[in-house]
Amino acid sequence: MMNLEGRHAHWEQVYIEKGEKEVSWFEASPTPSLELIEAAQATPASAIVDIGGGASRLVDALVDQGFQNVTVLDISERALVAARNGPTALRIALGAQLRRLREDSHVSVADAAEAIRATHSKISRLERGRSGAKQRDVADLLTLYGVTDEAEREKLLVLARQAKAPGWWQRYSDILPKWLELYIGLEKAASVIRAYEVQFIHGLMQTEDYARAVIVIGNADSTAEEIDRRVSLRMGRQQLLTQPDAPELWAVLDEATLRRSPDGPAVMRAQLAHLLDLTDLPNVTLQIVPFDAGPHAAAGGPFTILRFPEPDLPDVVYLEQLHSALYVDEPYEVAKYLTVMDLLCVQAATGSASKDMLSALLKQA
Repeated sequence: MMNLEGRHAHWEQVYIEKGEKEVSWFEASPTPSLELIEAAQATPASAIVDIGGGASRLVDALVDQGFQNVTVLDISERALVAARNGPTALRIALGAQLRRLREDSHVSVADAAEAIRATHSKISRLERGRSGAKQRDVADLLTLYGVTDEAEREKLLVLARQAKAPGWWQRYSDILPKWLELYIGLEKAASVIRAYEVQFIHGLMQTEDYARAVIVIGNADSTAEEIDRRVSLRMGRQQLLTQPDAPELWAVLDEATLRRSPDGPAVMRAQLAHLLDLTDLPNVTLQIVPFDAGPHAAAGGPFTILRFPEPDLPDVVYLEQLHSALYVDEPYEVAKYLTVMDLLCVQAATGSASKDMLSALLKQA
């Protein structure tokens, strides 16, 4: 898939396809740009699908260029935001809509599971965006929920198909456990990432040498090639911070993370300097909890809270364990973690004071 994107406050997306050739283009104007026309002409398309906010002048203009079999689908702007943030966000958006339709039609989870020859847990995973959905299953559920409007059905079926697109991280599937694959997808989809770390620097903020040292500690039996691939995966995740429409990263680090080097003073010096550089990014906030702050609200351990641009998508708390992870999205439980994070940020040093601490530690290293 070739993605050609620009930046603007309001977007229309034109999705052009023929067979396996696809062009996904974001336009800021109802008049197609010359570049879009050239890209469309370079891909011998037989169909154009506008999945923007309902405006179709852009598609009409492309029809004037000779394209045929045009379908206009009024997918919400919120779903379009999710589309720009990867397949995981699309799965969550689709699941949220299916859950709403099920509840509005007063269909039980058991009846929904029976309709698609599945278990209760599969419906739960589907509605939470934890797994992809087959086109047939979505079609059967829509029928069960009384959705008969063809445009509405097609909208959700397109969403289901796009949600099955592979993320960039799936090329690391040989070394990427499923529980971590889900997190990387959520991280990619998030608009705000709030994290507390107590032992190691957060993965999005690690230098390559620091990351390698930490990965070796946790994967002592892995081959050199596997270690290299794990490091490459972690470095790939960090591109989030400097991409267009980058998420806001608000990290709180215990002072211990800055004093415990995984591989000698040289690695730690470079890591401290890198943290200082990251604080210059407009979307990065770093606070340090100094030792003299005493006991604090997050004494239970590290956690990450992910928030998404799609209002229908719930916040998710990520709790990583030794060889697995927990994902919490029940509103009541998430609210507890949000409260703890807010209290922690009050107890931590301010952003400017934290930069001063980093500078002082770098001079000592």
